Amino acid sequence: MFNIGKATALLLAATTLAGCASGLSGSTYTRDQARQVEDVRMATVESVREVVIEGTKSAVGTAAGAIVGGIAGSNVGAGKGSSAGVVLGTVAGGVAGSAIEEGATRQTATEITVQFDDGKLIAVTQAGDEKFHPGDRVRVLTGSGVTRISH
Repeated sequence: MFNIGKATALLLAATTLAGCASGLSGSTYTRDQARQVEDVRMATVESVREVVIEGTKSAVGTAAGAIVGGIAGSNVGAGKGSSAGVVLGTVAGGVAGSAIEEGATRQTATEITVQFDDGKLIAVTQAGDEKFHPGDRVRVLTGSGVTRISH
């Protein structure tokens, strides 16, 4: 039978893995994006600001939390009290698991507004793994439905 320690480890592993699924980095490419042609245009950074990208809200965190909560709730009382504990523990665990997943996968990012030589302005949000400053001359790479900015 599952114990609370094992169930907690499962929840932590699930939320950690969910956090690794992010693809918002300016330096990280998916397998599908590799070896694909990208349009490259030069631009000048107009402004930079830090933003927050909300975390994922998948069924993984909710399910893992519900399992942990159900197991914890089953240890409350006996008979009908135990059944009620399972139900309440499952619901509370599901809500908590969802909140933990969203918080664990939330990340800060950078919104970079650039101006092309023809005057057109665009803004791109990506992970803050590269620092940009107003006035920087940058490359804007667009392809496969993704736009990223790099030096």
